[in-house]
Amino acid sequence: MENKNEDLIIKKTKQNTLAGCLIVLLVLAGIVSYFVYHFMFSMSNLPKGEFISKFDSPNKTYTIEIYRVDSGATTSYSIRGELVNNKSNKRKNIYWAYKIDKAIVEWESNYVVVINGERLDVRKDVYDWRRK
Repeated sequence: MENKNEDLIIKKTKQNTLAGCLIVLLVLAGIVSYFVYHFMFSMSNLPKGEFISKFDSPNKTYTIEIYRVDSGATTSYSIRGELVNNKSNKRKNIYWAYKIDKAIVEWESNYVVVINGERLDVRKDVYDWRRK
């Protein structure tokens, strides 16, 4: 009887150890995934760049500010478009294009803007060349 109890305790210990290791691995994978996404793919972590120009929506609710980003000698220019909500003063990146150094911006309506041929509804759309 005593031998069965020892076997059961050893089996439970092995199961608990395995479960603990799996949990630790999942947590570490989640942390690594978050940092990779945040620093390599998130639109909120783009370089600032040099201000080029700004374009107001027809009703002046929104402004698109265009920045040219030069990341160094080994990369090409990029264009970053930042949307500014003039009522709340909130900002968010809605346009990120690589190997482009100029931006052609035209508002089609109070909410729709075309930047270098990419049509965006500023309330919900973003353009990121890394996801095309």
